[in-house]
Amino acid sequence: MISVIIPAYNEEQNIRACLESVSRQTIPRDSYEIIVVDGGSKDRTREIAEEYADLVFIQTSKKVGGARNDGAEKARGSLIVTTDADCIIPPDWLSVITEAFDRDLGTVQLFGPVIPMEGGLKNHLFLALANNFSRFGYYARLFYYTLGCNTAFRKEAFFRAGMYRTVDAGDDLEIAKRMKDLGKVTFENRMRVIFSMRRYEQYGTLKSLYEWVYIVAHGGDSDKHSYSKREYKK
Repeated sequence: MISVIIPAYNEEQNIRACLESVSRQTIPRDSYEIIVVDGGSKDRTREIAEEYADLVFIQTSKKVGGARNDGAEKARGSLIVTTDADCIIPPDWLSVITEAFDRDLGTVQLFGPVIPMEGGLKNHLFLALANNFSRFGYYARLFYYTLGCNTAFRKEAFFRAGMYRTVDAGDDLEIAKRMKDLGKVTFENRMRVIFSMRRYEQYGTLKSLYEWVYIVAHGGDSDKHSYSKREYKK
């Protein structure tokens, strides 16, 4: 059993497409469960999620890392896989993940690249740079630039590592530092998701990047920027 955990907050415009894509995996549907952890949405997010997910509930822990932890606490699977409610998932995603874990029993965490959902040269260049930065850090063994929208864990190791820190930004990078003490953190190039660039399009690429770096540099928390629960335009 694989447990796919999806945090969501006011995502009625996006979550149906995400869940439909997760539901159309090449592996049998009864071999994985979908868990949606809602951050107290004021729209129809939970109602839509209940059409597809095996479990939908309101989070009790803080922030997006806390939502992922809440989902993991209820997960039945031995593998925990995380993505975001505004992502689109290729049909071989879970197949690639299971094959990679089976291929190397020493791997405790997997991560992969992201592809922009929206068109435009700027979006493609930005994510190409991000993906190459991630590859460089991995192959140089300097850092692990993982993303919560495209990460998988062995559940037992995830709990031993202490799960996600509940911070505003950088929690998905920070956990890899602890996971590597328990086994291999592995970059899998075939493990891809289609990633929404709406934050960067609506708030500006440089501004969003600056805010993210600022928050991470200040330990993951900040009163200066509201980063994790922005109200997006419809």
